[in-house]
Amino acid sequence: MNFRLVFKLTGKVLLVESCAMVLPLLVGFFYGDNPMPFLATIPLLAAVGLVLAHIQSDDHFFPREGFFAVALIWLLMGVFGALPFYLCGRIQPELGLFQTYVDCFFEAVSGFTTTGASILTEIEPLPHNILFWRSFIHWMGGMGVLILAIALLPGLGARTLHLMKAESPGPVVSKLVPKTSQSSKILYGIYCALTAIEVLCLRLTGMPWFDCLVNSFATAGTGGFAVRNTSIAAYGSPAAEIIITVFMLLFSINFSMYFLLLCGKARQVFASDELRFFLCVVAGSIFLITLNTQRLYPTIGEALRHAAFQVGSIISTTGFSSVDFNLWPEFSRVLLVLLMFIGACAGSTGGGLKCSRVLLLFRCIGREIRQVIHPRSVNVVKLDGRVVEEDALRSVHIFFAAYMFITLLGTLAVAVDNFTFGTSFTAVVACISNIGPGLEMVGPMGNFSAFSPLSKVVLSMCMIIGRLEILPVLVLFSKNAWKRS
Repeated sequence: MNFRLVFKLTGKVLLVESCAMVLPLLVGFFYGDNPMPFLATIPLLAAVGLVLAHIQSDDHFFPREGFFAVALIWLLMGVFGALPFYLCGRIQPELGLFQTYVDCFFEAVSGFTTTGASILTEIEPLPHNILFWRSFIHWMGGMGVLILAIALLPGLGARTLHLMKAESPGPVVSKLVPKTSQSSKILYGIYCALTAIEVLCLRLTGMPWFDCLVNSFATAGTGGFAVRNTSIAAYGSPAAEIIITVFMLLFSINFSMYFLLLCGKARQVFASDELRFFLCVVAGSIFLITLNTQRLYPTIGEALRHAAFQVGSIISTTGFSSVDFNLWPEFSRVLLVLLMFIGACAGSTGGGLKCSRVLLLFRCIGREIRQVIHPRSVNVVKLDGRVVEEDALRSVHIFFAAYMFITLLGTLAVAVDNFTFGTSFTAVVACISNIGPGLEMVGPMGNFSAFSPLSKVVLSMCMIIGRLEILPVLVLFSKNAWKRS
């Protein structure tokens, strides 16, 4: 393991995080908030980043270092990103919002991993600079802090594809153009453009500019940190709900599809098996939930709007809420839990298993059935008309097994708090799938404040494991990974 290079990369990314904190600092100056949470954190973070960034190292950088660096960076991003929350709690204890550092770490990790699970019982008393930072880390984490760093710091080196592979969601990672740094810039260009369009659309509904900005950050990163206690329902605006629904789904689609559209390859986009599977799941779920919940609302149109919003929110793993779906019939609630597992498309800002993996698992089952019926036949699994390599299929199976094992293990650990199975299980699923709300006590109108510090740490690790898709984090626990090259 080339530790010197890993620490050097970590330092450069921490410098990017320190620069990112300047934005909420400026927001705080504009609204007259206490600047100390950021004035104290920025110099500390910059100092640590500079020390690490100036470590002398060679250029030997392989997948092992990539996995290790990504896991370490995301952990430290949460550690330092929590400091403004912690200092805010110390400076303004009358708010009674951030009691312990563990609470702050949970909130920061939830932000960076775009989970949206919160320990806050009251959101609106928070100062604007903290609310901005809380939502902005969604936006940073949505596309990936490493991809952002690669775009801003092309000097990270020629082997940055190892970083992208470790951080990017999905079974297959590919570059849009030959240069990794250029791919990162293209991705962030599309990301920024869609975010800006959503801000303008929300403003047309009469939403305040600040709310437009932070809600767009949360939608783009599919994070779901709201700035109102009752989430998007607080605005009472069907137009805003429809706009956010559309953008939640847009940010759930593989960003390479938008690149193909810009290149005039629309036919290739609509030929995507994963995209068609995603749209079918969304449409089918909306239809079924609308039928199941229509008696709860005055009109079928309102039932359709709430069903579409919640389906979009859950499958995109955003976690916004327009209604308390905890009160919906059991069928709709179970369907939402299934959507938690499925998640968004690979290469999007969403979490979950990813539609491409679920589709491949279904096709593997179909292949095995055909093999039983015709033992001597040659059966292959295809995606987008191309044969999927057996190594890729094996990695999907291993990922699914590890995902389920960690989910069950996490549920067992959280069960020590003695909450109901529905609360414990959906809390873990919501965290490892980076969704935010679960059912019962952690439903859309609830929060995670009642969990013990140990459970909060377990759930925080589930968030990081889910965001990095398991393998980079598991590398940290491998004895071989710690051996020097």
